[in-house]
Amino acid sequence: MLKIGITGGIGTGKSTICEIFALLGIPVYNADKAAKRLMATNEGLKKQLIATFGTAAFTSTGDLDTTYLANKVFTDEKALKQLNALVHPSVLADFDQWCSKQIAPYVLKEAALLIESGSYKQCDYTILVESPLAWRIQRLQNRDNSSEAQIRARIANQLPEEEKAKVANYLLLNDEKHLLIPQILALHTQFLKASSH
Repeated sequence: MLKIGITGGIGTGKSTICEIFALLGIPVYNADKAAKRLMATNEGLKKQLIATFGTAAFTSTGDLDTTYLANKVFTDEKALKQLNALVHPSVLADFDQWCSKQIAPYVLKEAALLIESGSYKQCDYTILVESPLAWRIQRLQNRDNSSEAQIRARIANQLPEEEKAKVANYLLLNDEKHLLIPQILALHTQFLKASSH
């Protein structure tokens, strides 16, 4: 079974694209959602998070305090690296376990930090989704009510698109100039062919 990684900067439309692949019958693993689930449920990981970021990383009811963690790591590169070093190994193991249960010609792994975390090496091919910056900012403001400054700070913490493009095998342009569905269908056909060899 082929493993296809899909990544792109925040607000590029990765999730929407993955929903289209899912409609085509392709299982999609969302690494960001898995990371949140594992941080909340994996006791070993919870202990490491508390040791690194303090008891405030979890609420009084024991839930992960995502706002607290986000405020800690999006303004502090060292803290972000610490968080990623704790979480990524758990996500890699979880993805392997998830893959073993799938029955499909190929699967997609959606991850904002696919390249930064090195988890693209787990995949046979990597897709990079690109969108114009102004369009991404607008989408995120509509989605999260974030300020432009907050969005730009989060984007600045991600690997530049040019660096991601060096690693990616395929590029999907989500820019309202290129039709998205024909690009997705073309990749789907390619991956089905590659998986049948």
